[in-house]
Order: sequence, then structure tokens, then C-alpha cells
Amino acid sequence: MKERALARFVRIAVIGFAGLPALVPAQTVEENLVIRVTEGQSSDNADAVLASEPVSRLASDPSVSLSRMGGRGLEPVVRGQSQERVDVLLDGIRVEGACPNRMDPPTSRLSSALAPVLEVRTNNRTLRWGPIAGGQIIATTANPQFKGNATTGQVTIGGSDNGNGKLINAAAAVGSEEAWLRLAGGYDEADDYEDGDGNEVRSAYKNAEGRVDGAWTAENGFYIKGMVSRQEESDVKYAGSGMDAPKTDTDMYRMELGSPVADGEWNLLAWQADVDHTMDNFSLRPVGMMKMQTDSTTETRGMRFTLDQSPDSSTDWAVGADLETNDWDATLSNVTNPMPMTVSFMWPGVERERVGLFAEGFRRVATDVKVGAGLRYDRVEMDATKANDVASMGMTPAMLYQSAYGTTDVKPEDNNISGFVSGEWRLPQNQALTLTASRSVRSPGVTERYLARNTMTDSWIGNPGLDTEKHNKLELALSGSKNQWSWKPVVWVDQVDDFVRRYKETAAQCGKANGCTRYENIDARLLGAEVMVGWTDGTWSSSSTLASVRGENRDDNSALAQIPPVQFVQTLGWQSMGHSVEAEWLLARRQDRIDLESGLDVGTSPGYGVFNLSGSHPLMEHLTFNWALDNLFDNTWAPHVSRANTDPFNPDSVRVNEPGRTLRAALTAKW
Repeated sequence: MKERALARFVRIAVIGFAGLPALVPAQTVEENLVIRVTEGQSSDNADAVLASEPVSRLASDPSVSLSRMGGRGLEPVVRGQSQERVDVLLDGIRVEGACPNRMDPPTSRLSSALAPVLEVRTNNRTLRWGPIAGGQIIATTANPQFKGNATTGQVTIGGSDNGNGKLINAAAAVGSEEAWLRLAGGYDEADDYEDGDGNEVRSAYKNAEGRVDGAWTAENGFYIKGMVSRQEESDVKYAGSGMDAPKTDTDMYRMELGSPVADGEWNLLAWQADVDHTMDNFSLRPVGMMKMQTDSTTETRGMRFTLDQSPDSSTDWAVGADLETNDWDATLSNVTNPMPMTVSFMWPGVERERVGLFAEGFRRVATDVKVGAGLRYDRVEMDATKANDVASMGMTPAMLYQSAYGTTDVKPEDNNISGFVSGEWRLPQNQALTLTASRSVRSPGVTERYLARNTMTDSWIGNPGLDTEKHNKLELALSGSKNQWSWKPVVWVDQVDDFVRRYKETAAQCGKANGCTRYENIDARLLGAEVMVGWTDGTWSSSSTLASVRGENRDDNSALAQIPPVQFVQTLGWQSMGHSVEAEWLLARRQDRIDLESGLDVGTSPGYGVFNLSGSHPLMEHLTFNWALDNLFDNTWAPHVSRANTDPFNPDSVRVNEPGRTLRAALTAKW
């Protein structure tokens, strides 16, 4: 498979680079496009982030929930779907985690030194980054803005009282809008925080990152951009896991070329992302009877070519191709004795090759009507190269798959066809009605198909015979504004054929004292509604947002796991002469529709209400003070989707609780 992948990489690269001379005309691209979605373009600078993980800013979006396992590694849940169903793209590149237990979801790779702009997508507005099963989180890092100066940059120093957090990050760039070089880096750390009851939660961590990126643009519009980054996480504790992560290292490389051509632009993007991860049960906690350690790696290589064209002011179309290869390897070892013993090949040398083609177009057929459609084909091939390697108890991964599911084929091949049609109608009084219908096909992930953990007390085994998930979505949205008001109600439904369900067998069913985790295909349905209402007079502003989602297992008329409850967010803000203050009230109702057989839902969860305050104040021309007072009333609470608490400090907690009252503050100097 690797030889085929390399050959296709070379083929795409040759096609892309050989065409460079012909694709660099001296004309510029018209900016007034019906649809304009291009990777790596400049965007507004994101506000300085006080938290170490930029994804925490999505907590104010009621359609997004954040699952907590420790102080880092927040897992986003979009409209009741998470993990493999939520793609995360960092400036157009896809990064996979290296932990089978998802200690390092892709969002943990977001830079805190260059806080990106985050966008959450829930339907197929474009297919260039792949079909959207549950959601996509698009992170875009802004280019430096020089404003006539030769240099620009910023430095932030901050901390928090709960957990004694400390952070410092900085970025500096030299050049101009046409050619620039930027250096960025940061470091942050924290001890274990306390929840609202004063109980200590295992959540300490250390995180360091560094990044170099740059760009050059010719007079005719041809541009080249590059980026190299490294992130080192160390001594990360997890209350929601039986292991901690003493080390996780991530190296990312990105190269992008593009130029105006005809009535639009072409773009060629290549990337590489390598993650090394170690987790164990002895480095950061008392040693038990056995010292267990998992060493895992993930290697991702990708390339994408896209051609965007706008032949007239009413039409926009795009075509493209991409290739991505992934290699996962994870081995669980017993290191109690000087000679380590392999217990399980958790990811038994899994390889995945994905090749995709897409075409899409949008046209304004009348002054008030715009329509669009797109089609995408993905060929996915997977293999477990260590499926026949023997681990403890004389078992191989292939033997585990056959014992659990009766399957012997570990080389599935998927041919996925996805698409969408959309329509937008402009209505009187500055309103717009948008209807989108889509079909998104997702191949099961590496854990769902190949995980092979087998110990004396439990087992967690993926199913190589799983069928692909087919998401058939329909979404209707009405957006509008009048005077000082704006609004946007949305209703949607997602009918899923062959939904991949995780479930647990009891000790009596599988012969293991702690039960066994398995995977199966079912038919499912998710449906929901969201409402946003906003008001502003320029000085004062207010927003009210509500989100509700319901997940159903249609095979046995029961609830799906990890579905968040009804959530409501109310904000009230004030700003004047650069100063701003915002009050935020987060509310969620009780969730009693759960799937205990999944092993994912800890149980029913109570409702909660949390009040937060934040502000930003200019102290002088280049210096700003930012602060936040989270959980003002020191409540004890946890999102329904957070992990079960296995913390020895807090054995009675049901879930990993959020921090109690926390004061965060930072000084940011910009020039």
C-alpha cells in the first residue's frame, strides 16, 4: 500500500508542479465571488486567548460541547457527534491523534501562540476538505498585518489562580504583505485544579510550542507559503483515564503554492504531521501491582490540488483532487520487569490510503436565488500489517477479530460517494432562507476497525468488517436582521445508515471480569434545532442562543450515547473606547436519555447553570489587559459528555468536573 501511495503522491506532484509555468498569468483574481473558500488566506486577528487550548472558545457555542478528560485534550462534540465524526483542519491540513484513548484529539494541536480563527461547519457547504459526517472545525491562522511597518508582533504573559497556571507566548514577523517571515512560540503549565467543592482534579500539564512560517507573493499573484512547527506536551495528568501522558511530541510541516489563472485561482497544498505519544500508569501516579505503558505513533502525509473559477459574477465552480496516507502503531507493554512484555498490539501497524476527487458549483440564477451542488468520490483502503503478530496469551489481533466478530478480512476497501445540493432565497426585510440536502459517507476510523486490546480482565476490540457510515442530512435555516436585531433559527435532521455504535458486553457475555468493548453497525437518526437572537446598539450588545439535539438508535428504539442536553447561552456585553466587558450565562438541562450499554455514558446528568465574566482594557497604545472570572459562583458541574472520573483524589465524582471559581489574567503587548 505504501508503494501505491508514494506513486500517487509523485503523480499528483508532477501534475501540479509541471503546470506551474502555464498557470501564472499576469492578471489578478476578481474578489467579488459568489462563494469564496480558499485555504491559507488572511483573516482577522483572533483575540488573545487566556486558556492554553483555543478550542475552549467554542464552549460558548451551544451546538458544541467539550468533553473533558483532564487539563488538556478537550474533545469537541458537534450536534451530538464527536471523535472520528468531527474533522479538524489546521490551516487546511488534517492531523490525526496518536492516543487510542484520545488523550490528544486533533484540537489539542491548535496554537495558543497564534490563536486561530475557529469556524464550525455542520453541513456540506464545500467538499474540498471531505464530506462532513458530524462536523468540521476549521482553524485559520491570520497572516501578519504590517500596516506599513517593517515588523509586527505580540507578547502575552498571563496566569490563573485555580491550578496556579502560567503562560507566556510571543510572535514576531518581519517583512511586508508581499513577503514575510514569522517566528512564534509559547509555554504554559498548570497544576491540578479544584472543582466547586474544593476537590482536587488530576489535570496538571506542561505544554511548549514553536513555529516558523513565511510567505512570498509575486507581482503576478503567484504565491508560496511554508510552515514548520513542533509541540511538546509533558506530564499531562488525566482524571478520566487509568493512565497519564508523560510525553506527546508533534511535528508538522506545510507547503502551499497558488496563483491566479483564467477567472480564478489554483492551489496546491502538501503537508506532513508526525505524533509520538507515550502513556503509562506509573510515571505520574503511585505505582500499582503492574507497570503498564503504551507507546504509539501516527504519521500523516497529504496533498491537495484545487482549481477555483468564477467565469462571471453569478457563477463559481471548483474541482480538485487530494491524497492522504496514515500510519498508526500502538503497543501496550507490561514493563514491571526489566524485560518488557508485549500485552497487546492496540493499533497493529494500521495503514490507510485515501484518494479523493470533487467537483462543485454555485450559481445565482436570479437576483434573489442562489443554488449550488457538489459531488465527491473517495477511495479508502486500510490494512493491519501486524494483524498476525503474537502478543500475550498467544493471541494475535487477527485471532481477536475472528473471535469477536467472525471476520478474517483485515483489508477493507471503501468506495465512498458523497454530495450536496443547496438553495438560498433572499426574502423581504433583509432575510435569507437556506436549504441544504447532503449525503456524507464516512469510513470507520482506526480505533473502530482495528483496536486490539486484550488483557486478563478486559478487552477492547475493533471490527474490521464494519460498513461505512452514510449520513443523509437536511437542514433549513432562516437568517435575518432589522434595525439593531439579528436572528437565525435552524432545524436539521441526519438519517444515518450503518451508524458505528460502540457497546459493551458484560462479564457473563465475554468472560472478562471488567467486560468487553465492541463495535457494530446500526441505523440511527439525529435531529435538532438551534436558535440565535442578537441585539446591539454599538455600545451594548446581547445574544441568546439555544441548541437541542436528539439521537435515536432506530434498531431498538433507544437513545444514542454522548448526546448533550438542551443548552442555552445568554451574553450581555458593553464596549466603549477600546474597553469591553461581557457577562455570560451557560445553562443546560438534565440529560436522562442515555445508552448505558455503550460504556460511554457515565449515567444521567443533572442540569447546571454557570456564570462567567470577562473583559479587555487598553492600558496604553500597545498594551492591553485581559481578564476572565470563570464560574463566578463556584458551582460544581460537568458537561454530560465528559469522561467518567477515575481520579483517586475524587473517587465519588461521576464525571470529570470543571474547574471551580477561576481568575485568569494576561497582559498583551502588540506592535
